[in-house]
Amino acid sequence: MSSLPKYQEIYRRFRLAIDQGQLGPGDRVPSVRSLALELKVARGTVEAAYQLLVSEGFFEARGQAGTVIAGALPQVSVKPPPVVLSATSGPRPLQMGLPALDAFPRKLWARLVTRQVRRTDADSLAMGDVRGVEALRVAIANYLALYRGVECAPRQVFVCAGYAGCLMLLCDALQMAGQRCWFEDPGYLHARQLLIHQGVEVVPVPVDADGLEVERGMQRDRQARLAIVTPAHQSPLGVALSPARRLALLEWAREQGSWVVEDDYDSEFRYRGQPLAALKSQDVGDRVIHAGSFSKMLFPGLRLGYLVVPAALVEAFERSAEALQQRTAQLLQLTVADFLEQGHFTRHLKQMRQLYAQRRGWLVEALRVHCSGFLRVDEQAGGVNLLARLLVEVPDDVVAVAADNAGLGVQALSGWMIEPGRERGLLMGFTNVATAGQAVELALVLHRVIAGGISVAAVTAT
Repeated sequence: MSSLPKYQEIYRRFRLAIDQGQLGPGDRVPSVRSLALELKVARGTVEAAYQLLVSEGFFEARGQAGTVIAGALPQVSVKPPPVVLSATSGPRPLQMGLPALDAFPRKLWARLVTRQVRRTDADSLAMGDVRGVEALRVAIANYLALYRGVECAPRQVFVCAGYAGCLMLLCDALQMAGQRCWFEDPGYLHARQLLIHQGVEVVPVPVDADGLEVERGMQRDRQARLAIVTPAHQSPLGVALSPARRLALLEWAREQGSWVVEDDYDSEFRYRGQPLAALKSQDVGDRVIHAGSFSKMLFPGLRLGYLVVPAALVEAFERSAEALQQRTAQLLQLTVADFLEQGHFTRHLKQMRQLYAQRRGWLVEALRVHCSGFLRVDEQAGGVNLLARLLVEVPDDVVAVAADNAGLGVQALSGWMIEPGRERGLLMGFTNVATAGQAVELALVLHRVIAGGISVAAVTAT
């Protein structure tokens, strides 16, 4: 197949066959099940292609008689369906992992950048410290001590190219290739993909209402070298790791000599109660590696993340940082340092908490009113994403593909699962839903998408 998504390639093949006369009106097409088996793809992939062909008038669903080529074909030239928007095509309204781009203080940021440009000297044009600019590492250490209860020295802070850069540095420093790592299931999809690419053996550990099931992790692999968790706001379920499980996880790491990576995901955005303490702040055994990123706090194009490593690991991480040479631009690092030190960061977070609570409320209410028969939104105390459980018998990946085609940018929860079959739902961001009216419009589009998925599922089941 081509570089197109698989469902689009299936769509394209049928369109070409119809245009070239290989398939004509009334010709029966293979069932979804049989074609999926033949092409070795998921049923949802074929269903998405068939749904698109039905909606455009090329296929006609005839119940138990199956699906056939429509009698009156549209008079249009063959062309692929609209390509799913990528990150480079601009943000979509329900795209996950994005801050409110319209609310970022661009003028202030431009002023800080300009100030740093005027300070440019010969030294600032050099490669710089592989650990990151010292001013930024000091600012991060000060911020974490004051707001997250994490006590660390600047030498323990390593600035990386986003969270992905953090994981690459960590895998190299801990020599994780061929080693086993507990990973939340469901868990952050891109982190799992990167770990596997680095040769790490991922051990799925289920997540429930109290977060990572530590006992299940020990049953599956007590001697795992590493555990990666999102304790403050689990990605993607949004639950918090309970106090009892926090203690159990730290005790496991201490007894086994293992390490815990705390991805401090969305910890600053909590809408009920105070932000939860960082796991690292409870780490008396010094087994936790704290990871953070400015992507969701400021803007993703910044590509700045950081690690706080235990004192015993500093030299190993320095060697790996020197070998990997994954520096980020000093100009941006120095600008972020100013943003932190001058208090702009904490003021920005306070404003975003208020704004996100409002935008979250708009979308939740719109989904409640217009999609109540199809979706149930999980109650979450914080974060920048929503999880809506499907209440109807339609694959979540089919709905997600169709929603992507409609420009919404939602994701299927099943795609974040390692062990399939346990969870179904839609993941969506709300930070860029600018008005209550827009929230209603998006909910209505999602309603139509799910209704279309139900119709296709009903046809293919007969």
